[in-house]
Amino acid sequence: MIDITFSPEVADAKAENRPIVALESTIITHGMPYPQNVETARKVEETIREAGAVPATIAVIGGRIHAGLTDAQLEDLGQTKDCAKLSRADIAACIATGGTGATTVAATMICAHLAGIGVFATGGIGGVHRGAETSFDISADLNELAHTPVTVVAAGAKAILDLPKTLEVLETNGVPVIAYGQDDFPAFWSRSSGMTAPLRMDTAEDIANAQKTRIAMGLPGGQLVANPIPVSDEIAAEELSPIISAALSEAEDKGIIGKAVTPFLLQRIFELTEGRSLEANIALVLNNARLAATIARSLTA
Repeated sequence: MIDITFSPEVADAKAENRPIVALESTIITHGMPYPQNVETARKVEETIREAGAVPATIAVIGGRIHAGLTDAQLEDLGQTKDCAKLSRADIAACIATGGTGATTVAATMICAHLAGIGVFATGGIGGVHRGAETSFDISADLNELAHTPVTVVAAGAKAILDLPKTLEVLETNGVPVIAYGQDDFPAFWSRSSGMTAPLRMDTAEDIANAQKTRIAMGLPGGQLVANPIPVSDEIAAEELSPIISAALSEAEDKGIIGKAVTPFLLQRIFELTEGRSLEANIALVLNNARLAATIARSLTA
């Protein structure tokens, strides 16, 4: 079994059976520039504490999985150059070679499960990329949701993806997709994708009970809780659609493929919205952190 290093705060919470919420670390290393990345990470952690749970930001540092980072570790990670971006395929290699890396949704789910943490808050999951019928570019996040028993709270899937195909893959893999408080499946920066979510739940208690029931039935995998961005922070889908189309066309013209596609698109959308997309991103992450903390409290009640 892999040893996990718990921060003092998380170790105390585990010993006292208090609710814990896992957080990914790629938002720190690959999502924003320093020092905004560290400031946002601290704000997300504090939001979870205010909601009655304990944050556990996850990363691999010096070949060890860390569940919960000290303030100094968070600061160091925020300034790390060329930090590896870890998913299921490469996290074991990073640990085995003593490397340092930030965890994506899939890798965070793996580490959270190993650490005994059942709830994870993020921004948006990865999914099926547009043009996947020829590129076969499908995020490992979808497969992880089908296998690893962690409830993931996100503002849906990133709107740059092929959302109908993403929902189809999730359904094929038996992943519950639960829209929180509405019938529509949210689209990250926008409250609605124009598609109806397979499931709807209106309370954190119901979501927690659904996870407990899946475990009791021996069903593998987790569940995706699609939590819409607050009304005051959203960018309407009709406004974003032409911006996303323009960014996608630029990526194709420049021959950008693979792992480079998402960072390029997010940067162009940031530029084309004059920074509003990043402001919305921060708002939805904080919103997801609050809901995840409430679900974690229901799980430990």
